[in-house]
Amino acid sequence: MPLVRNPDERNDPQRPLLEHLLALRDMLVFGAVAWAICVIAACVFSPQVLAWLKSPAAASEEMLQGLDLTSGFSTMMSIALWGGTALSFPFLAYAVLRFVFPALTRREKFSILTILVSGSALFMVGVGLAYGKTLPLVVSAFQSINEWVGLPVTTIRIEGYIAIVLKTVIAFGLVFQMPLVLFVLGWFGLVTSAALRAKRRVAIVLAFVVAMFLTPPDPMSQLIMAIPLCLLYELSIWAVWLRERA
Repeated sequence: MPLVRNPDERNDPQRPLLEHLLALRDMLVFGAVAWAICVIAACVFSPQVLAWLKSPAAASEEMLQGLDLTSGFSTMMSIALWGGTALSFPFLAYAVLRFVFPALTRREKFSILTILVSGSALFMVGVGLAYGKTLPLVVSAFQSINEWVGLPVTTIRIEGYIAIVLKTVIAFGLVFQMPLVLFVLGWFGLVTSAALRAKRRVAIVLAFVVAMFLTPPDPMSQLIMAIPLCLLYELSIWAVWLRERA
């Protein structure tokens, strides 16, 4: 394979400054148009997305209500902006890569693509864990607390519920990037596997502190984030160690 035979080869010739500026303009225009189209698409399908977001509430779903005249509009805009931004990420990444790839070697191109694919996969794992496991427990825990306190809730404000769902899902997706970040730092020699092992206890404490701030205030959701974080930290140690051996 060419990548193996000469990974430091650049296939693209040098270009004049004006051509770089035109490429930058095309990247910005393409990214803006792609983002706008994705926001509009998310807005069009906001009823289906809202039904998906309401699913973790399960038995409490009939309690979700809009209490203001603008509840539907504000919910639709939240879904459009957050969903459209997430949906446009592959197109934005493509625009940026198309601009910077001519200046990179084949080795660098391969590394960036690997990082993007790995980061996307880890993000989806975090989102799946938050949606499938954490959010149902969060809803159930809050309902149990309300009943124990003696304040049974018959109506749940849809804006508050959507905010909790988005915060939890995005937090899990971002936190699951940790092993990739540590591996990249190890790749550049900024951290070593020995240093990561020495800081294991500190990392475990930090995992629970991060989970405490990024999840709703119930022990189960904090554990669901903190335990995978600790396991991912161990995975990072082995990944950096394998890189050092290679």
